[in-house]
Amino acid sequence: MNTPTKDINLALLIDVDNIAYRYTENILSELSKYGKVTIRRMYGDWSQLRLKSWLSIASKYSLTPIMQPNNSPGKNASDIGLIIDAMDILYSGEVEGFCI
Repeated sequence: MNTPTKDINLALLIDVDNIAYRYTENILSELSKYGKVTIRRMYGDWSQLRLKSWLSIASKYSLTPIMQPNNSPGKNASDIGLIIDAMDILYSGEVEGFCI
């Protein structure tokens, strides 16, 4: 098994509809074993009151909120926005790993 290296840059992309904000510190702690999290984004429809807790911790963990309005039925807009950003980041060469 390969030993993790702390020399790589990582991207953390969070779909806030699928995880509770209280896990953020644990996620970042685990990622620090593998490298430096240089991109930290969280995706959601910030007009929804149930996501207020995420916005309250954004600055503490240097998370950039990305607005993804959920205007259409079916596939979640946050999923689609996150995937598009992940592809852009992948092709930019800024990071060597992702946590989604």
